[in-house]
Amino acid sequence: MIKATGIHKAYGSLQVLKGIDLEIKKGEIVSIVGASGAGKTTLLHIIGTLDRADKGSITINNEIISQLNDRKLSEFRNKHIGFVFQFHHLLPEFTALENICIPAFIAKMKKKEAGEKAFEILDYLGLRDRAHHKPSELSGGEQQRVAVARALIMQPNVILADEPSGNLDSANAKELHNLFFSLRDKFNQTFVIVTHNEELATMADRRLMMKDGNILK
Repeated sequence: MIKATGIHKAYGSLQVLKGIDLEIKKGEIVSIVGASGAGKTTLLHIIGTLDRADKGSITINNEIISQLNDRKLSEFRNKHIGFVFQFHHLLPEFTALENICIPAFIAKMKKKEAGEKAFEILDYLGLRDRAHHKPSELSGGEQQRVAVARALIMQPNVILADEPSGNLDSANAKELHNLFFSLRDKFNQTFVIVTHNEELATMADRRLMMKDGNILK
């Protein structure tokens, strides 16, 4: 599902990624761990097309995304990749339902269809009765589940998560971790999760350690 070959990235004179090679199978859940500054988030952003590598190639679902122009890259990202961050980034003026629908609206999906898909996901996540609540009216765990629902609405092949439970208490973190595995079992999605949470890291099918811009063998 994901293949990264020879990924280099520098910011000025600082070499952040130093030739990353990585392959992740369809339906696999992979955790990436390592000290702050190891390059984990930079790698995740490059896989997710939010940033471009200085050198190397990224292939997702048999498409070489590193060769796409900005417009095609944006379309690919919207259709094939879902993101879950530590801070949910929900828009405060919109309801849970409206926040979930945003990627679908960007893809020019009709409002009725987007709403039906959003309600379906809210049902699955046990949040249907919170659909018309704004983020400020939701608990931290509910907000993060809404963010997960937003990542799911386009039925992406890949979910990328950056410290997804870093802002949650232990009970909500455990619930979120279990949710990722149930989503994989239901939809066969591929997950790449950057985390400092040792429990989540060891639950994954594979645990990769990064240090100084490299993946340790």
